[in-house]
Amino acid sequence: MENREGKPRDEGREQEEQEMREYGQMTLEENSREYRIHLLNVIGEIEGHENLPGNSKTTKYEHVLPQLAAIEDSRDIDGLLILINSVGGDVEAGLAIAEMIASLSKPTVSLVLGGSHSICVPLAVSTDYSFIVETGTMLIHPVRMSGMILGVPQTYDYFKKIQDRITGFISRHCGITQERLEELMLETGMLTKDMGTILVGGEAVEEGLINEIGGIREALEKLYDMIAERQKA
Repeated sequence: MENREGKPRDEGREQEEQEMREYGQMTLEENSREYRIHLLNVIGEIEGHENLPGNSKTTKYEHVLPQLAAIEDSRDIDGLLILINSVGGDVEAGLAIAEMIASLSKPTVSLVLGGSHSICVPLAVSTDYSFIVETGTMLIHPVRMSGMILGVPQTYDYFKKIQDRITGFISRHCGITQERLEELMLETGMLTKDMGTILVGGEAVEEGLINEIGGIREALEKLYDMIAERQKA
């Protein structure tokens, strides 16, 4: 028996299992509507141009970007579901992934499980529709500066431009304004010895970052409906 890509069923399953082990990705195709959903798992830390220690859980952008391009190009993938439980990571890599997701023509849904912190906030809002579980968290804070930095105006201007890129992207893809985002980033009364805001579950929905409270059942049903609407068009 062959799947929709013309490969023997056993060969297709073996390839999916390998992708799941190596990249945290697989294709869901056993649903009653016979849609093919690509599952992207964003976990640990977003890895950029430098390799993180081998014992760290990471999502590697050099793996994710080609996969997203393949999803857009594929006639066999109907939609994309993104599961997020990440502490953040490399700003440029995370923003590149978010921009790629936002530019896909296929229906996309994100689900925040555990946490979607820092640069993963743009990832969570980059999809057509977003969910967060009641216990899920989102951490919003200013762009971090680590190591030795030069105390000159150009340095601060550079980091302000990076931060504006992030807040601008988020505000364009969800219901929160850029001004409100900056207020949450600069909050000093919540985090000890730091600035920022932690939003839990419904608070992220109230602020307009996330569309709805829900879990995997709601996320898949929403994606199925979006695929059906797209196929009618």
